[in-house]
Amino acid sequence: MRYFKLTYDELELDTALSELRSDDLGAHVVFVGTVRNFAKNKEVVALEFEAYEPMALSELELIANELELKWNVRHVLLHHRLGRVEVGGIPVIAIVSSVHRSEAFEACAYLMDRLKESVPIWKKEIFTDGSAWVSPNP
Repeated sequence: MRYFKLTYDELELDTALSELRSDDLGAHVVFVGTVRNFAKNKEVVALEFEAYEPMALSELELIANELELKWNVRHVLLHHRLGRVEVGGIPVIAIVSSVHRSEAFEACAYLMDRLKESVPIWKKEIFTDGSAWVSPNP
């Protein structure tokens, strides 16, 4: 099963986990990204995210196909915030479920790497003295 969501609403780990309940899987590896307060030697106030949503969801489907083929992953969840996320907030939750933990760990790391490489979601860091796009401008 695949669970992808791009939303302006706050993300909640309990809600994401509840989507993946399954008695036949032994591993659910969870990655929760949080906004930190410091980057590039500057104080961070917040992050802002923009996405080309249809293409982002399509690209996530392709990545899920890769995970299922390479690691026999059964469930892939990726929830990503759009808009402004304050320091301490959660901009991304990724969960990968499989029968065995080693597959789930590897697949979750790969999911996050591919998310940053190929999914059209852009991040702007907002500092106390200005802002800068982390990836190329949308």
